[in-house]
Amino acid sequence: MKLSDDGFDARRLRPKGPKQWRMRLGAAFAALLVTLGVLLGLAGAANLLGRPPALEGLDTSTTGGAILLAIGLVLLYLGIALWRRCRRRMRRGPDLAMAPGLMKKHD
Repeated sequence: MKLSDDGFDARRLRPKGPKQWRMRLGAAFAALLVTLGVLLGLAGAANLLGRPPALEGLDTSTTGGAILLAIGLVLLYLGIALWRRCRRRMRRGPDLAMAPGLMKKHD
């Protein structure tokens, strides 16, 4: 790129991209949600299969196991959805705003 003598720099005209730390924190939080969802889901499934988990604070009844399994699956779904949204926004460049459905499906 040619620099002129009058101090004009074309790079200053290009808008700066958004900060990525929010999306990284969101992706980390989503990973924690997925982990918690998997653990609760496994504890609920083990309780329903007749092997209650070795945790004192969890309900060992059949209803408690079903509730744990349902909460675990909901947290798993929410964590995956949040992670995919954060990854899509991190990969998007500061170029033209395209519809998310038109991007390549890498995530």
